[in-house]
Amino acid sequence: MVIKTAITEMFEIKYPIIQSGMQRVSTAELVSSVANAGALGFLSALTQPSPDALADEIARTREMTDKPFGVNLTLLPTLNPVPYEAYAQVIADSGVPVVETAGRSPGALMHIFEQAGVKVVHKCTSIKHAKKAEALGCAAVTIDGFEAAGHPGEDDVTSLVLLPRAVDQLSIPVIACGGFGDARGVLAAFALGAEAVAMGTRFMATQEAPIHPNVKRQLIAASELDTKLILRSFRNTARVYANSIAEDVARIEGKGNAVFDDIAPLVSGKRGAEVLTSGDLEAGIWWAGLSSGLVHDVPTVGDLIERLVSESTKILQQNLVSRFS
Repeated sequence: MVIKTAITEMFEIKYPIIQSGMQRVSTAELVSSVANAGALGFLSALTQPSPDALADEIARTREMTDKPFGVNLTLLPTLNPVPYEAYAQVIADSGVPVVETAGRSPGALMHIFEQAGVKVVHKCTSIKHAKKAEALGCAAVTIDGFEAAGHPGEDDVTSLVLLPRAVDQLSIPVIACGGFGDARGVLAAFALGAEAVAMGTRFMATQEAPIHPNVKRQLIAASELDTKLILRSFRNTARVYANSIAEDVARIEGKGNAVFDDIAPLVSGKRGAEVLTSGDLEAGIWWAGLSSGLVHDVPTVGDLIERLVSESTKILQQNLVSRFS
């Protein structure tokens, strides 16, 4: 079966399913598996320590697949300067068809991507930012609802409302993200006007995801109540798994006079990386969305995507059509 939408046509993929870029997770092994299964995967540029290392990772991915894939470039404030233009130039020179940007506006880098014919999909958590992305020339936007892992914005609007609002306000394709983890969510996203569905947490719990089995097992054990919002007092809200480190961060913020130095050692990327590599779930903070409550197994990427497609078709034909006929 082939499912045709504006996104599948734009990127020449079989299914309108997207594996979001996730730092330290979206490597060649995962992304190539997504591509080979007919969906669209994004490498994480900043997982690589340098632009040259990113070029090598793109080349390594191409050794594993001849299907389209993209690169995520997240633009966030960091303690150490990041050579974003150099990373962008590597992406442009690599010949990948699409870049997924997130965080700050990609405006300063658009000329690099446009000159190379690379389409830009920008992740947004508000209608205002989505309209700005369209005005900048982005080919599509991904709408992150409040359910999403990572940085879901400051407005606390769920996908159920934010997604159709974006579809109504924009003329470019909209991709749904935040709270989606099974076939029921995929169908719901299409009913709300999405042209594709992006998932992060669900792809973490796949055999090809390069993270410790303890993390995958914890995602299976988790419910929708097992995430925590932190960094709210700094207006950089992050949804993470609710371990002891996240609780400590929230407690320090709750005092009302916290400065970033008070929590910096707890939220360091180095500690988060240790969780994913060592399997020590209390070593640092690690990302998880509300959709962790929908994770019940660790399939291969191919099996997951086939399930999403086949179960969506089954639900549509056996449940929805019969109810409305």
